[in-house]
Amino acid sequence: MKTNSKLRRTLLTLLAFSPLFALPAHAQKAGDTVRIGYQKSSTLITVLKTRGTLEQRLGALGVKVTWHEFASGLPLLEALNVGAIDVSADVADTVPVFAQAAGAQLTYIAQESPSPSAQAIVVKADSNIKTLADLRGKRVGFAKAAGAHYLLIAALEKAGLSLKDIQLAYLAPADGRAAFEREAIDAWVIWDPFLAAVQRQSQVRVLTDGRGLADYQRYYLASTPYAKARPDVVKVIVDSLSETGKWVKQSPKDAAALLAPVWGLDVATVEQANARRSYEVRAVLPERLGEQQKIADAFLAEGLLPKKVNATAVPVF
Repeated sequence: MKTNSKLRRTLLTLLAFSPLFALPAHAQKAGDTVRIGYQKSSTLITVLKTRGTLEQRLGALGVKVTWHEFASGLPLLEALNVGAIDVSADVADTVPVFAQAAGAQLTYIAQESPSPSAQAIVVKADSNIKTLADLRGKRVGFAKAAGAHYLLIAALEKAGLSLKDIQLAYLAPADGRAAFEREAIDAWVIWDPFLAAVQRQSQVRVLTDGRGLADYQRYYLASTPYAKARPDVVKVIVDSLSETGKWVKQSPKDAAALLAPVWGLDVATVEQANARRSYEVRAVLPERLGEQQKIADAFLAEGLLPKKVNATAVPVF
């Protein structure tokens, strides 16, 4: 009995202090707080967080904001699915496909227009990998379900290869960078700002970016119950994202100066990364979900999805 009591206390402590195990929205006082999840590449949300913009605007609605950082998009949407957060900052276009396959109750609230050059496959400058076909048998690192995952599938297909022809290494960005530097992997598929950082800090060569292969449209989402309960909050967030996207593109040096200390990068690296992202926040329309279906079908063909996904069968804000 003592062991059971100790285990119960441990679990309660984890539930109380871990954002991943936060009480689901319906267990909290409805609408008092919006829990926003984000990752390092969530540029516009990071600007809003740093400036305190949403705290000011949502405070007028009596809504508080809490922030929850994740290493990449897949765990971010997993947290959204289980009710640990209410709104997700931008994730790569591949990630919602996996969430759909898992039966997640998600609503698209906005989309960034394509930024295909903001992700790439990189190799060391002196690598003997010169073409996509040279990836056969090589160790390639990337984050599972990230936009990089689909870019790799598309690039391999162009070269007449598939994921079965390479050695896969599922790695979060920080682990991928470390593995790439010590040559534990031969190629790394990564997105900005990590891409800009490795380009400026190491001797690397871009084997290919997403142009002509993967549009790399990033999506903002909310849990469907939250989007239905608080459309006013969602609207404030989307409007703020749109304004911020315009500011980042119109004031690149100011934006880079603001983000550099937050990201732990130099200003020039941030500016280079931001130049490759569109940051055009727009409504999600069914006719713009064509590549989502293509992505879903590609992952299904690779045996990475448990079932076929209808990419348009998602609520849109």
